[in-house]
Amino acid sequence: MKQYTPEKLVSVSRCRRYVPTLSREVQADLYARMWELMAEEKQYCDAGNYKHMAQIFTSIALYQTLQKHGRSEEEAFKITSEEMWKALTPKAYQKMAKLPFFLPMMKKILPLGFRRGSGAGWQYVWHLDDPGDRFHFECRECVYRHIFEEQNLTKLGAMFCHSDVINFGNLPYTDFKRTKTLCQGGDCCDFDFIRHKTDAGDGWQRSKSI
Repeated sequence: MKQYTPEKLVSVSRCRRYVPTLSREVQADLYARMWELMAEEKQYCDAGNYKHMAQIFTSIALYQTLQKHGRSEEEAFKITSEEMWKALTPKAYQKMAKLPFFLPMMKKILPLGFRRGSGAGWQYVWHLDDPGDRFHFECRECVYRHIFEEQNLTKLGAMFCHSDVINFGNLPYTDFKRTKTLCQGGDCCDFDFIRHKTDAGDGWQRSKSI
């Protein structure tokens, strides 16, 4: 099983480049908070959730530790969210979306990836019988919602929801529609990808997803 230690988790988190720039004192407090979080949320610390826990625990600890060391709540949220979003790779998804078999490929890759990379606290409903120009699914249970609600930090949950908008919100020929998420008060996260023969603005408009 992969090691659940603060240093290991930070090294695979999206904030892995930012945390080493902090002072030793701040890093020590951040790691101490991560140890606490691992104890508090032990039921979700399994092998399948390892990469998710790396993101969740690092973001919570960074957000709270920055405030402990004098940053305002607004500053701490801005730093945490922007550093996390910097590590996203929307251009890679945009490149893949140019392929004519993008959605059929997604129908195979995403369920497999989530099955291997999800542990306790997840539930998905896949609609693999969609026509070739559509792929939709629902996330009915999410470990991000579980932990951020338990920690009274749903604002950080919404920050992670926005990662999907960054990654999928400007795909060539493909509209990404999501009207609700668990971390933003919905009863599920309703992902919907619709393929068009033309790019956005040429006969269709992109949906405003949350």
